[in-house]
Amino acid sequence: MLNEALKMLQDKGFETEFFGVRGKNITPCRHCDYCIREGECIVRDDMYELYPLITSANGIIMATPIYNGGVSAQLKSIMDRCRALGAADYDFLRNKVGMAITVGGDRIGGQELAIQQIFTFYILTGAIPISGGAFGANLGANFWSQDTLEGVKQDEQGFRSLRKTVKRFGNFLEHFEFKE
Repeated sequence: MLNEALKMLQDKGFETEFFGVRGKNITPCRHCDYCIREGECIVRDDMYELYPLITSANGIIMATPIYNGGVSAQLKSIMDRCRALGAADYDFLRNKVGMAITVGGDRIGGQELAIQQIFTFYILTGAIPISGGAFGANLGANFWSQDTLEGVKQDEQGFRSLRKTVKRFGNFLEHFEFKE
């Protein structure tokens, strides 16, 4: 679904970059405070591929399958490890825009809770969370997979929430002045 969102944005002329966690080595934050003292994370893993993508982007889309009613451990590790970016530059996400995409095995399997977890990360880091708006995409794009890829592809309500959210995300990117 993240690739679908990126394709929609590319079709509108936006430059996008996909970063997937599958096969990546991203360990959880140790909360050792090395980043507070040194301005960088002590753990040298694949987060160092992601850090420059985050800091150079005007908008970020976080997507997650639903694990036990919330975000995946992999996404939570990424959010936690961004502590190092905040230690180096408190405003690393200030006034950038963020949206969320979730996919759950059940229609009401934790998608909105996961979006709220992602939005909390955005709010705490100064990013502006973008939803799809009322009437079908209140918080963002969420899908019901019925535990299959085919189920996701057949979820028209999910695709409607994705289209609405991507449209608002793109409109915000077009009309907001980002500081260089």
